[in-house]
Amino acid sequence: MMRKLLPILLAILGLAVGVGAGYVLRPPAENAAPDAAPCTGAECPPSQEGTALPSEKDPGSGHGAGSEGDKEKPEGAPEYVKLNNQFIVPDMRDGKVISLTVLSIGIETVPGGTEKVFDAEPKLRDTFLQILFDHANAGGFRGDFTSAGKMEDLRRALLEGARSVLGAQARAVLISDIMRQDR
Repeated sequence: MMRKLLPILLAILGLAVGVGAGYVLRPPAENAAPDAAPCTGAECPPSQEGTALPSEKDPGSGHGAGSEGDKEKPEGAPEYVKLNNQFIVPDMRDGKVISLTVLSIGIETVPGGTEKVFDAEPKLRDTFLQILFDHANAGGFRGDFTSAGKMEDLRRALLEGARSVLGAQARAVLISDIMRQDR
């Protein structure tokens, strides 16, 4: 009898402990003190100034912001497009891979150019990979590969490649991550 009752009692005890822990660790309610309105500007004491949530400060900010949130961006502001996947470039010497270099690349475009970048991404990736392979074959990823001169040469070559695909829509090429793993 006890063999059958013990697992049921342990399950009930575990459920009770889980419910209790969930109750104690629950996030605070948004309207915990409805009579305490958030302070703004000069009304706030120094310790509470700027503690209002982003949605309380500006109704057009935060997630789900509609067209009001879009008005904050100046008209001529560039758009930044991060290409979906990283670029992996082998560094070869005597027919063997001596290191792998991984890069994350983005493109600064004119306003409204994001869609064109994503539409041309396969061609851009092909062009960028060829430029990266040429850079690796010339020794660009050996030694001090992050020196200002080598990085500027690489950015210039990538921008020329981006402009060959996108035209004047490409303003700059941004290398957001770069890492080399030696074998």
